[in-house]
Amino acid sequence: MDSFFLYTAVILTAIIAFPAYRVVKGPTVFDRLVGTNAIATKTIVLICLIGYIFDRIGMFIDITLAYAILGFIGSLTIAKYFSSERVNVRYDD
Repeated sequence: MDSFFLYTAVILTAIIAFPAYRVVKGPTVFDRLVGTNAIATKTIVLICLIGYIFDRIGMFIDITLAYAILGFIGSLTIAKYFSSERVNVRYDD
């Protein structure tokens, strides 16, 4: 059973390359943001799998929760930054 989770972790690591391509070559910032979120989600699952393989799932769950919270806050911050309207102020003499 451990070999199944090990092979799953290797395949999941290979699958991370697809959203990584979108992050590097994305036509818009929002495509890159979605790619980053996809990588973060797959990384969370990968960390849980590694925790199960090393038989320390409790410790790795705490790490994944912290990683998920940081990823969520980062995504909200970037989305808020790019969705806000910018006001151009011009001073005339």
